[in-house]
Amino acid sequence: MLKLIKYLKSKEWWEVGFCLIFVVVQVWLDLKLPDYMSEITRLVQTPGSELNEILNVGFYMIICALGSLASAIIVGFFAARVAASFSQTVRGTLFNKVESLSMTEINQFSTSSLITRSTNDITQIQMFITMALQLAVKAPIMAVWAIIKISGKGFEWSIATGVTVAVLMILVMVITIFVIPKFKKMQILTDNLTRITRENLTGLRVVRAYNAEDFQSEKFEVANTELTDNTLFTNRAMSLMMPVINISMSVLTLSIYWIGANLINAAQATEKLGLFSNMVVFSSYSVQVIMSFMMLVVIFIMYPRASVSTKRINEVLDTVPTIVDGDLTEGLDNVKGEVTFKNVTFKYPDAEEYILKNINFTVKQGETVAFIGSTGSGKSTLINLVPRFFDVTEGEVLVDGVNVKDYKQESLFNKIGYVPQKAVLFKGTIRSNVAYGDNGKDIKYTDMEVKKAIEIAQSKDFVEQMDGQYDALVAQGGSNVSGGQKQRISIARAICREPEIYIFDDSFSALDYKTDKILRSELKEQTKGVTSMIVAQRIGTIIDADQIVVLDEGEVVGKGTHRELLKSCDVYREIAMSQLSEEELQ
Repeated sequence: MLKLIKYLKSKEWWEVGFCLIFVVVQVWLDLKLPDYMSEITRLVQTPGSELNEILNVGFYMIICALGSLASAIIVGFFAARVAASFSQTVRGTLFNKVESLSMTEINQFSTSSLITRSTNDITQIQMFITMALQLAVKAPIMAVWAIIKISGKGFEWSIATGVTVAVLMILVMVITIFVIPKFKKMQILTDNLTRITRENLTGLRVVRAYNAEDFQSEKFEVANTELTDNTLFTNRAMSLMMPVINISMSVLTLSIYWIGANLINAAQATEKLGLFSNMVVFSSYSVQVIMSFMMLVVIFIMYPRASVSTKRINEVLDTVPTIVDGDLTEGLDNVKGEVTFKNVTFKYPDAEEYILKNINFTVKQGETVAFIGSTGSGKSTLINLVPRFFDVTEGEVLVDGVNVKDYKQESLFNKIGYVPQKAVLFKGTIRSNVAYGDNGKDIKYTDMEVKKAIEIAQSKDFVEQMDGQYDALVAQGGSNVSGGQKQRISIARAICREPEIYIFDDSFSALDYKTDKILRSELKEQTKGVTSMIVAQRIGTIIDADQIVVLDEGEVVGKGTHRELLKSCDVYREIAMSQLSEEELQ
């Protein structure tokens, strides 16, 4: 928890200070009440006391009670403000940290776990801070102050209070030892429940197509039951505390009165009044001590889960990104849109097998290089090394004559128009999806730039038929448009950036041959001088490429034009003949 405290802003520290001041005021007023009660008891038992005197003391007692109430409201207000503002800061910091991590680090946590950490875990900390500022400070101050007040007023009563507190402390420690591991497990089970729910919602069409609703329900039920059982165990364990505390408070009060009755009976007549007054004061203050302990128990109940949540958040915040910024923003002079792979070898972290082995090629400005090969041959992995989604294990990837590791990541990304294998659309409009990001510009994309990109991507016809046209709504994940339409909008997004290099990771697979051909022809015509890197499964998509790189089990087994590879590369010839006839190949 202490690691996260550094995210408190100066304004929030001031609010914490106000909290502490009003907590002290509240405690002081609460502990003044037994003094007034004692004074009223003395006046009632003193012959000749005036009603006026009793009413005056009662008036001050009411003022103290109202002052305590006002202080509690102020403390609650500032505590809620600090907790909410602190959570906002941590949530933003966590989000930015996740954005800075490479795919290697993100895969360590899983998407569902990162969602839970950004929502549920931070909520647990927010709730804990709200209660801690009100109770964690108040409880010890009240307990110490109350003990000072009652010290010397009765040795027997002090022993009874001390024994009660000791019993309660042992109970809390025992329960906490058993419950903390369960709280840690609870957050892991919450991750699991989030994952299953997310999988079910994102894969709803597949679930229904395979009549797997019952299967998914059973998976959810198992995860839900496991989380429920774990939660019930912790809640039942914690719920034991309150009844025990209430019983202890009642037993302590009875003990004080029983001890007091014996002391009063044994005392002389002149001492009886003082003993009775002390007993009333002591019983009130002892209740304050136990109330303080109850407040600490509330904190103990919340702390284990908040502690686990804090550790989970710190795990993300303390993760050191393996991909860090370089210093350069531009490549070599007179070199633009050039990509070179020099002896590149790559394997995923903790993997034994190399995915890519000794890859060498260069693509010049304005050229189109295509990558083809069987599934698992390393095509997508290869092009993901250009925007540094992963770093090479050995060798170098150069963009504009400079190693990609030497670029600032923002500058490197600004050179690239990336279209992923799985088309990604965001909730918003067609316009907001195409004009996504700013590519380092000071102004947003104009309507003309957006419309031109959509037209080149062969999306104009279906976009202008949608309700709202360019401002037509896009559902989360693009679920209200077809696969081919999603791909074309994703391609339009890359075109709108006007980058130096296009990266198409099997981005034409959902398009029919006619649209595919027209789109590539239009793209080549309208974006002259821009380098294109294309991963494809269809020969028809890459047949006109300036250079085709054939991959097989992570190695380059062929390199050249379509006609050259038909003669020189058996792997390419097999792929080509499986898709096209002899006449089409020629």
